[in-house]
Amino acid sequence: MLRRISIFLFLLAIPMWGDTITLNGAGATFPYPMYSKWFSEYNKLHPDIQFNYQSIGSGGGIRQVLAGTVDFGATDGPMTDEQLAQAKTKILHIPTVLGADVPAYNIPGVTEELKFTPELLANIFLGKITSWNDAALAKANPGVNLPNQPIIVIHRSDGSGTTYIFTDYLSKVSTDWKNQVGKGTSVKWPVGLGGKGNEGVAGMIRQMQGSIGYVELIYAVNNHIAYGSVKNAGGQFVKASLESVTAAAASVKSMPADFRVSITNAPGKDAYPIASFTWLLIPTPSKDRAKGKIIADFLNWMVEDGQKMTADLSYAPLPEGVEAKVKETIKQVK
Repeated sequence: MLRRISIFLFLLAIPMWGDTITLNGAGATFPYPMYSKWFSEYNKLHPDIQFNYQSIGSGGGIRQVLAGTVDFGATDGPMTDEQLAQAKTKILHIPTVLGADVPAYNIPGVTEELKFTPELLANIFLGKITSWNDAALAKANPGVNLPNQPIIVIHRSDGSGTTYIFTDYLSKVSTDWKNQVGKGTSVKWPVGLGGKGNEGVAGMIRQMQGSIGYVELIYAVNNHIAYGSVKNAGGQFVKASLESVTAAAASVKSMPADFRVSITNAPGKDAYPIASFTWLLIPTPSKDRAKGKIIADFLNWMVEDGQKMTADLSYAPLPEGVEAKVKETIKQVK
């Protein structure tokens, strides 16, 4: 009898597979490489906690958060007042990192880095500039032998924060774009072919000669796709980098309490103009109090330790002043 009791107590002491807690999230592809790294590193510290994140685009992340089918969402375009009004519970926007949309292209024979003015980007994506040797492109890129080749525009086919950032920028710099297309996670594109996710757009650009599209910086870097510099509000051609994205973030003099802010077309000669914060969407209170505590712990780790990992993946860390405000907001997560 004693032997049976001893065996029973021994079995109770063995951790069961069911003790693993899985946090489900979905949304933006823009920060996916960064989030994958963070979730993996956090799991090493807490082997009993796993993250299941579906990189489906910001639009999908917002929909799933509103439907209550995930523990958290992710977006590069902040939720609208109308969307927040639909929520059954309070949803916090927690900024995580800063990134950049870059104009990535595949032009055979062109090895030089191209320069794009705001007008050029708007007119290419409006379908008004249709050939790589257009006079306006040649003027911005003197000395570059641009081919007489049709431009193939590639855009996102899914609801996307990357699209929100790009169209938010174009709406600021082009009246025609603002009036004809506007900004949003999904828009009615005047021309072009659609790819799913940053991965899909990057893949199409690599495969199609004469193409141009917009992707988050790390996707251009990892796929070895050429990308150009963009003329900013200060009149300088600036290429996306850790420094130029940080300079764009520095333009925010007063961060709103809910962190919903746009930094596209930021002032300053060093600022890259198509940059943005990206956010995790955290419903609070959580449907599961244990998960709420884990999410709060993860967010604090992200701010304190995770920010040190951003540069290796071509993202810019949160500015110090924003970090402090984020820590205060995390106290609301429960």
